[in-house]
Amino acid sequence: MPHHASEERPIAVIGAGAAGLLAALFAARAGAPVVLIERTKDGGRKILISGGGRCNILPSVASPKRYVTDSSPNSLRKMLSSWPLAEQKAFFEEELGMSLVREDTGKLFPESNKARDVRDGLVTRVREAGARIWFGAKVVDVRPRGEGWIVGIEGAPDLEASAVVIATGGLSVPATGSDGIGLAIAERLGHQMKPTYPALTPLTADPPPHAELAGVSLTVTIRAPGTKPGFSTTDGFLFTHTGWSGPSVLDASHLAIRGKRNGERQELEIQWCDRDEVAWDDALRDGKETVRSALGRALPRRLAGLLHRESGVSEGTNLATLRREDRKALVRLLTRYRLPWTGDEGYKKAEVTGGGVALSEVDPVTMESRRRPGLLLCGEILDAFGPIGGHNFLWAWATGRAAGVAAARRVRA
Repeated sequence: MPHHASEERPIAVIGAGAAGLLAALFAARAGAPVVLIERTKDGGRKILISGGGRCNILPSVASPKRYVTDSSPNSLRKMLSSWPLAEQKAFFEEELGMSLVREDTGKLFPESNKARDVRDGLVTRVREAGARIWFGAKVVDVRPRGEGWIVGIEGAPDLEASAVVIATGGLSVPATGSDGIGLAIAERLGHQMKPTYPALTPLTADPPPHAELAGVSLTVTIRAPGTKPGFSTTDGFLFTHTGWSGPSVLDASHLAIRGKRNGERQELEIQWCDRDEVAWDDALRDGKETVRSALGRALPRRLAGLLHRESGVSEGTNLATLRREDRKALVRLLTRYRLPWTGDEGYKKAEVTGGGVALSEVDPVTMESRRRPGLLLCGEILDAFGPIGGHNFLWAWATGRAAGVAAARRVRA
C-alpha cells in the first residue's frame, strides 16, 4: 500500500463490494485519483455468492414501492432514479460485454451464469480507469482534518484523502468481510442512525416442528395480516431442518423480526398453492374423491400429510361425507396457515442489513453527507433494502455510481 505525501490526495473509497466498485470506477473515470481500500484479499465477496454463485445482477422491473425504509420514501425514489434500470442494464452489457438473461422469476443473470465474471469484470474496469486497489487493508478509522480526511488503516500509515466514500456494507454475512465498521464510523461522525436488524434471512423455530419436511420446496404466497399497507409475496418456499427459507420467507422475514409497532408478534400466513379460500372450498365439496387425493394433487405429498394430521381429518375421508367444520378447518390450513416461527438465522445468513444511516442524512442526488462535507455514503450502509431478486444490487450500483461521480466533481471543482 505505497503512499507518498507529495502525491495529490486521492478519493478514498472504502469497501470493494458492489457499491464501492462502482464508486471507484466512476470517480476514476471522471479524472480523480482514487484508492479503493478493501479488507479481504479479493473483494466483491457478496457478488460471488449472489444467486448461488450465478449473480442475480438486476431485477427485470424496478419498483421503489418494494423497498423497505424507515426514512423518506421520496429520498429513496430520488436515489434509485439517479441511474435507471435500463441504463444499468446497458452498462453491464456494454461495459462488461455481458448478455443478461431474464428468468421466469423476473431475475436477470449474466449469460455465463458466473458471478465471478461480474466481480472480476468490475475489478478490471476499476484498474483500467486508473484507480489503485489495496486489498487486505483494514480500515479502522475515518476522521476529518482541515478540508480533507484521514483514513486510519491497521498496520499501515494513515492515508490523507480529499474525500471519502464509505461503501463498507452492513452486518450481513460476516463471512464475506462485513464487520459493521462503516456503520460505526458514520455514527461516530454524528449521523442519525436507524436501528439495524438482519433482513432477508431464514426463519427458525425451536424445536423445529417441520424438520421431517426438510428439503420440500414449492411456490407459496405469504401475507402479513394487519400490516399497512398490506404485505403479500408469492415466491419459492423451502422447508429446512431448523425452519424455513426460500425467497418468500426471506422477503417476509423483516416483518417477523421487527414485530408490530406495539411490540406484539407479527403473524405470517401462508397460502400453500395458487388456490384461494373460495377455490379450495369448492374443491373440497367434490364428493368423487378423498381428502388425501384432493390435497395430494395440489401439494407435495409430505406437506399434504402434515396438513391432514394438523387438521385432525382422516386422509381416507370421502369429500362427500366431510363435515362443514372440518372443511373450513382444512381451508384455513391451506390458505391461512400460521407459520410457527420463534426466531431467525440472524446476520449470519441475512442477505442484507435493515436500518442504517437515515436517508435524510445524505443528499439524494450526490450521496454526500449533509453533516460532513467530503464524506459520501452509499450501498447497504444506508437505511433501505429491497426484496430478493437483484433489487439490492440495483440499489448498490445506483448509489455507488452517484457517490463516485459526486466525489470526483467535488475534488475537481
